[in-house]
Amino acid sequence: MAFAHLGPIAIAFPKRLETNAQLQEEFPEWDLPQIEEKTGIAARYIAEPSQCASDLAVEACEKLFAENQLNRSEIDFLLLCTQTPDYPLPTTACLLQNRLGLSTSIGALDFNLGCSGFVYGLSLADGLIRSGVAKKILLVTADTYSKYIDRGDRSLRTIFGDAAAATLIEARPEQEISGFVFGTDGSGADTLLVGEGGCRSPEESIKPRNRKRWKSRLYMDGPSLMAFTVEAIPRLVEAVAAKAGIVKESVDWFLLHQASYKMLSQLQARIGYGDEKIPIRLRDYGNTVSCTIPVLIHDMRKRGEIKTGMTLMLVGFGVGWSWGGCVWRETHAPCHA
Repeated sequence: MAFAHLGPIAIAFPKRLETNAQLQEEFPEWDLPQIEEKTGIAARYIAEPSQCASDLAVEACEKLFAENQLNRSEIDFLLLCTQTPDYPLPTTACLLQNRLGLSTSIGALDFNLGCSGFVYGLSLADGLIRSGVAKKILLVTADTYSKYIDRGDRSLRTIFGDAAAATLIEARPEQEISGFVFGTDGSGADTLLVGEGGCRSPEESIKPRNRKRWKSRLYMDGPSLMAFTVEAIPRLVEAVAAKAGIVKESVDWFLLHQASYKMLSQLQARIGYGDEKIPIRLRDYGNTVSCTIPVLIHDMRKRGEIKTGMTLMLVGFGVGWSWGGCVWRETHAPCHA
């Protein structure tokens, strides 16, 4: 039996970088220093009006092919995680297949998950490889939440950034990813949602849990999301370690969805480790939704912080509510002088 190998990753950000200093000029009444202290975010990349998730996805995939001299004809499945598709239909993965010039004999699908999406994508890829359906999978995450955010929305505009990440998942004889654990609680659907654009009428649509303060299409109830996260994720960490057959102390890095500094610092306290094992790295690009974990892996690989042989736990959580985690043993890390 073959298993999933987490290979190289390529990242694409929009060209436009929006800093807190720029926001302060636009909105002098906003207390940006206090907001930055809570979020840990100083800047975000924002897509242009005509730039969609698929455009960033194409750029990330082309980088992946070029930087790693990959033969695109060998890709036999495409998985795209996005909550900002180009259209309700057709699936954006089909558009991506055509734009990338991939074989017409591959499978391609979208799955609509946000901050837990990368872990879910790894499990889907692992299942496809274990079952013999695929050998070389392109796992793409791409989100442009800025499309849902009103320019005057202080609570969301200071947090979310746009990005895409392309990850190569290949079949290998050794098991490197294990201990998948998932959770779903749809009672939290009213804490992070876009209630327009689907087939449900506005009169019947899910209503925000609390009063909607901003004009954005996207609504977020931060306190409720925080309460859910600090309760569910420490339990998830214990469950993943148990299922993978390891002790928590043997994990070199816990790579958590990069939501905000306040949330991650509370999770550090609950899980029992600080920056030495649970990195917080969202200052320069914000919360990029489904892309935060692959962006973090890519950044830490470049810095030489993730080394061959290390044991890491990947943990995603958020919209839905949904959460998921797994244990990953790094065998791809490049050499650093």
